[in-house]
Amino acid sequence: MSATNERFSGPGPDQIYSDFLRKDVFSLPQCKDCHEFHFFPRVVCPHCGGFNLEWKTLSGKGEIYSTTTIRRKPERGGNYNVCHVTLEEGPRLMSRVDGVDSLDVKIGDQVTAVINKDGNDPFIVFVPAQGV
Repeated sequence: MSATNERFSGPGPDQIYSDFLRKDVFSLPQCKDCHEFHFFPRVVCPHCGGFNLEWKTLSGKGEIYSTTTIRRKPERGGNYNVCHVTLEEGPRLMSRVDGVDSLDVKIGDQVTAVINKDGNDPFIVFVPAQGV
């Protein structure tokens, strides 16, 4: 005999995250107990261990925390950027900055999230923030 915990029924956090992105919404779970957001999405708050989570839409604003350039030959797509971005709401995630040369991305740059839907699974990339 197996018991099902209602907290864990339904789609998992990865599926919920992907579903929001497919709807052009950048949302992450926020703990109702400690009020912290977290990435990657999961069923337990990594800050306080709470299960009382709520999905909230984010501003999309962030700051480059770290950055590097992956160098490739032009015929293989050319150089690209990989960075850690600290979101205005607190979580930090790995992504890239599009719309600028990879060597021009600097720590402290202000960026804005956009949802890339080029493939089957949408994902977050960043572009330089306007007016900063």
